[in-house]
Amino acid sequence: MSMWWSLHLRREAASVPLARRFLLGTMETAGVDPDISYDLSVALSEACANAVEHGGDRQDAGGAGAVGPGLPGGEQPGRACGQYRVTAYLDGEKCRIEVADSGPGFPARRTLRTAAQSSAGCPADPQPSAAQPAADAPHARVARPHPPASAESGRGLHLIEELADHVHFGNRPGHGAVVSFDKVLKWREGALLMVS
Repeated sequence: MSMWWSLHLRREAASVPLARRFLLGTMETAGVDPDISYDLSVALSEACANAVEHGGDRQDAGGAGAVGPGLPGGEQPGRACGQYRVTAYLDGEKCRIEVADSGPGFPARRTLRTAAQSSAGCPADPQPSAAQPAADAPHARVARPHPPASAESGRGLHLIEELADHVHFGNRPGHGAVVSFDKVLKWREGALLMVS
């Protein structure tokens, strides 16, 4: 059994705990080990906070001028500068999470990080993944220094790298960043989605 969900959220600070609670509720219901759920929820919180902070034009950071679903002009939710998208896939032994925004994207130096270079086991996306466009081919991880503990920003992406098994920082074609990460799941006894 597998499941996936997608949220289109406003770039507001209140959306971060909402996404985190949604993920934790899904994980608890499915029977995922609480330590794994916690790691993924912290990584998701960091990715969402990054989308809220950097995911659009500065003028709309407070939500003013955000475009919502069903508005004239054919705007798609998640494409407007005032929104970002969170998608989670639980499939077999893996959870994959993507956070996509409409900001300026990552500098070219951001690269793929993986514990084991393996393409096997990636869940089939119910829709095409924006996390790995052909023009943004993955590269080996380049060692970069961690920001100092006193830094006001920059620690979140490093934390995501530490908590997940596989991480990809990429740019969507056109405009926007995608943080994609996954982790092998452990299950509680009698879990709903546990692999047989």
